[in-house]
Amino acid sequence: MSETTELPFFAGVDDEEQPVFEAIKVEIVDPAADTVRLLHSPLFARNLASGDRVKVINPATAEYELEQRSGNLCIRVMRKEDIEAVAHSLVPELEKLGGKLDGKTDRALVFSAHFSIGFTQIEELLNDTCQAHAGTEWYYGNVYDPQDGATPLNWWQDFDSIE
Repeated sequence: MSETTELPFFAGVDDEEQPVFEAIKVEIVDPAADTVRLLHSPLFARNLASGDRVKVINPATAEYELEQRSGNLCIRVMRKEDIEAVAHSLVPELEKLGGKLDGKTDRALVFSAHFSIGFTQIEELLNDTCQAHAGTEWYYGNVYDPQDGATPLNWWQDFDSIE
């Protein structure tokens, strides 16, 4: 059995401009090379998804270097009200497509789904769900540039073959 641990990843800044970190469970892939694999997609840390391999630079300051993408999309669904009704309808539908629920809070869900499912199919499901549950929004966590939030990263174009 492989060794797992939790490491802090930068998730943003609070109202006082202090850094906020999200603990993410990882599998230690290569202790000598300080390489780990994310076991679930993060709810707040950007540009990462379940299965991604990262090199640990300095865990005390949450410094990491992305080494290899898994091909998974990080999908975040959020709501100001309780999210249980959304989860009840969305989780089974996304699972039918091959996605999986990685985390849940009272107001948020985070999923992993391989990009090979197809952006159109995933987005139609998410848009229909948000339309059916007023006040619900969804976002990709690893599709757009974390600096501007709008420029597609296009990392999925680098996959030679779909695994």
